[in-house]
Formats: sequence, structure tokens, C-alpha cells
Amino acid sequence: MCAKTVIIEAFGGSDQMKFVDLDVAMPGPGQVRVAQKVCGLNFIDVYQRTGLYALDLPSPLGLEAAGIVDAVGDGVTHIGVGDRVAYASMTPGAYTDMRVLAAAQVCPLPDSISFDEGAAMMLKGLTVQYLFRRTTPIVAGDTVLLHAAAGGVGLIGCQWARSEGITLIGTAGTDEKCQLALDHGATHCINYSTEDFTARVRELTNGKGVDVVMDSIGKDTFEASLDCLRPLGMMISFGNSSGHVEPFSLGLLAAKGSLKVTRPTLFVHMAELESAQEMAQELFAKVTAGDVKIRIGQRFPLDQVAAAHDALEARKTTGSTILEI
Repeated sequence: MCAKTVIIEAFGGSDQMKFVDLDVAMPGPGQVRVAQKVCGLNFIDVYQRTGLYALDLPSPLGLEAAGIVDAVGDGVTHIGVGDRVAYASMTPGAYTDMRVLAAAQVCPLPDSISFDEGAAMMLKGLTVQYLFRRTTPIVAGDTVLLHAAAGGVGLIGCQWARSEGITLIGTAGTDEKCQLALDHGATHCINYSTEDFTARVRELTNGKGVDVVMDSIGKDTFEASLDCLRPLGMMISFGNSSGHVEPFSLGLLAAKGSLKVTRPTLFVHMAELESAQEMAQELFAKVTAGDVKIRIGQRFPLDQVAAAHDALEARKTTGSTILEI
């Protein structure tokens, strides 16, 4: 059996992606084969394509999708043939119509959640889950700063915060994106193109600063984000769309108020079957309860994946982007 799959043979621009026919075997122990309906697009796909996160080449791309279980290997008990599923995978290869992957991160998808929503929400929604639940204690009444608040992670994060009674200050690059974040539950949203977000955060918090910063931007916002924190606050750096954070002295954290910094990744949090399924169940519960609605801002046929990457890199997207197979 062959599957039409997007691969790269060299790092670089979106033109490096090409389609090839790859053999798809029966799943081995602990694996599952998924006939895919829709796959998702994420900034990590761009990082891997460009070599910012290096892959062994040639390599397929894509980390999340939704579809139907076609076959299961020995030892897989939490899903079966014919089940609707969605996943965020630890290994690339989602840009295809069928693939074999580790079953631990493949999750039963409730009937009330569409394949489109499943593909659009897994990596982004599970990221939000670990940001709010598994990284540092955040409770009702706390205040967080979330950059890129109108993106896929951002809009889910805005809604999650609202559902938990957490004050969320977002940032975005246009007034329209700020309004989108506000519409999805942000308490405030700062247009960083026209305002100094650090000064505005201090103003909004009466000079105290926020309890937690969630920063997926990286180099361009890192130090200014530290200045938004209250003493003993937590900086969660979970992405680097503007480039890697430059080296800095740990003494800077002491000088700015005994701050804490962490650089988590989703796939450490969901490496084991139990944690992956538990995280997904909480995310699905938020969606099925109506606390979180998945906004799909863009749709591209999979054969237009290069255009989808270009739009994401150019900051022309809002919410989630899906690739229709």
C-alpha cells in the first residue's frame, strides 16, 4: 500500500516540499495505522522545514491529523479498527493520506467533534492544556500575558483562560487580531505594532506585573516579556517564531525579581500513553462543553501546502489552518 506524502530532502523555503509515494506497512507492536481525513498546520512544521529544528533527511512533515483507524498492532487496547481518532505526533509524517505511528498519542475523537476540528486542535489545544495545567500553578484570579493571542494556540488559550476565571492579556500585530482575541475571551489585548506592550502591561496591572508570561515568539519578545512579570513570576518560553532566544546571564532573573524561566515542549508532557490520553480528554471536555470553540481560519488542499506555509510565515493567518486531504 502506498500513500502520497509530503517530504523534504533539503532544508529551506516552502519550495523544498514535494510529494512522493511512500509504502505504508502494517503497524507493529504499539503502533496504529490511520486513514487520514484532515491534517493540521503548525509553526513547528516551518521550524522543521527550515532546519531550525533539524530532522534527518529526507523526512516527511506534519505533526497532527484526524482520521479513522485502519489497523492496530499488538498491545494496542485504547483504540480499535474503525474508531475516529485525532493525534499530535512526536514524529513528523502527518502530511499524507495514510500513515503508521505510535498509538500512545492517538486519541479517540468524540463524535461531537469533527475531523476538521480534531486536526485543527490537537497540537495547539494540548499545548494550551500543558501551559495552563502542567507547567506552573495557575488559578482563578491570576493574570497571564499570552503573545500571538489571535493565532491557533492563542485563541484556544483565550477561551481556556476565560473558562477558568483567569485574566488574560493578549498581544497581536493588528487591531483586527486584537479584536479577535477579545472576542474569544481575552480580558485585554495589546497591539504591539502601535503600543509598547511592556508599558501597557504594567499599566493594566497597576504596576505589579503578571503572574505568568506565555511566549511563543522568542527572540523579539523575550527580555521585554521578563519585564512584564511580577517578582517571582514565571516565564514560559514555548516557541521561537522570531528566532531562538539569545544567551543571557542567569543574574538577569535575579535582578528582575527572582524570576523563573522554563522552556517546555509538548511531547515531553505527552510522551506516555496515560498522560497523552488524560490531556486529550480534558481538551475534548472543554470543546464538547462549549468552553472552547475551535476557530479554523484557513483551509488549503494538501497539494497547496506550500501556500499554507507561506501564509503562516507571513503572519497572514488567524486561528488554526487545516490541510484537506
